[in-house]
Amino acid sequence: MIKASQFVEPAKQLGFDFWAGVPCSYLAPLINYTIDDPGLTYISSANEGDAVAVASGAVLGGHRAVAMMQNSGLGNAVSPLTSLNHVFQIPVLLIITLRGEPGRPDEPQHALMGQITQQLLETMGIPWSWFPETEQDIDSVLHMAVSQLDTSSRPYALIMRKGAVAPYALQQNPGLVNRGGDSHERALTAASELPARHDILQELIARSEVTETVLIASTGFTGRELYAIEDRANQLYMVGSMGCASSLGLGLSIARPDKKVIVIDGDGAALMRMGNFATVGTYAGSNFYNLLLDNHVHESTGGQATVSPAIDFPAIARACGYQTVYQWAGFEGLSSFLDSKAPAFMHVQTGQGVSHGLPRPTIKPVDVARRLMQHLIIGA
Repeated sequence: MIKASQFVEPAKQLGFDFWAGVPCSYLAPLINYTIDDPGLTYISSANEGDAVAVASGAVLGGHRAVAMMQNSGLGNAVSPLTSLNHVFQIPVLLIITLRGEPGRPDEPQHALMGQITQQLLETMGIPWSWFPETEQDIDSVLHMAVSQLDTSSRPYALIMRKGAVAPYALQQNPGLVNRGGDSHERALTAASELPARHDILQELIARSEVTETVLIASTGFTGRELYAIEDRANQLYMVGSMGCASSLGLGLSIARPDKKVIVIDGDGAALMRMGNFATVGTYAGSNFYNLLLDNHVHESTGGQATVSPAIDFPAIARACGYQTVYQWAGFEGLSSFLDSKAPAFMHVQTGQGVSHGLPRPTIKPVDVARRLMQHLIIGA
């Protein structure tokens, strides 16, 4: 195991001063360290493909750049890696975590990608090596990467195993740009005044009938908290495919117009696939409800900030065609939201933090899906 500084500092000396990425718990030490270093630029990207593209732009501008991602997000980066970097010969250093490594316990959504990460890189013609796990290996790995980048003008990947880098706590705010306006002022609401995600989910369960509604919870702590409050047959907990909860909910709502489909999303997931707002606004019917719980951070990967304080989500939903748009004004407004003309959207700023000992669902994802399908058949 190495310290974040032991890798980032020599990388900086070699010219890697521009970093972009999407958080993963394995990457948290590197991301936090680069955020804290005033001599480095770190861009919190909405998805992994964007991280590759923005890093590529920095390379075109004369910098060495790094794009960091979880291997489950490597699929999002395939398009720019094959049709941008390969075509234009733009060398970017990739740091990709090996979630789901065979022989190491991990979450179910990582199992397949853990088996094929190396082969996927090789299929794309991207050479790779292991991320260094000892101080003695750092210089040789970095110099090999620089040599590959310079001679091939193509990306080079370092695959990071679990525990390669020691924890590093974020020391300062990442310094998001203040764009001004009402949406930023909303983001400055005192933390003591913000509702807890747990309390909102608990109230949502109380106000949604099992036979009439379907609840789809975004990946991360949202699904885990919903499960912990009450595990019901009408609930589905996303464990991967970040950003796809609203798309999944849209398809289900169209297929089952007799059910009220409530998608519970997070700010990081919503930002990852913002095009879903327009698709939902165009195609969703009178049974689609989108509840966005916004705490301004990727909480399940260590609390790295998202760019949500600069975003006016209600204005976006309204512009994309949602019929009713709410800004949270207390628990009494939840019933109004659920009874409103749909597709409907509610934006809720929530506090950060989770209950101690928050459990993971013991029911397997495939069993959650089959249970929901059976529930819908019985309740047809």
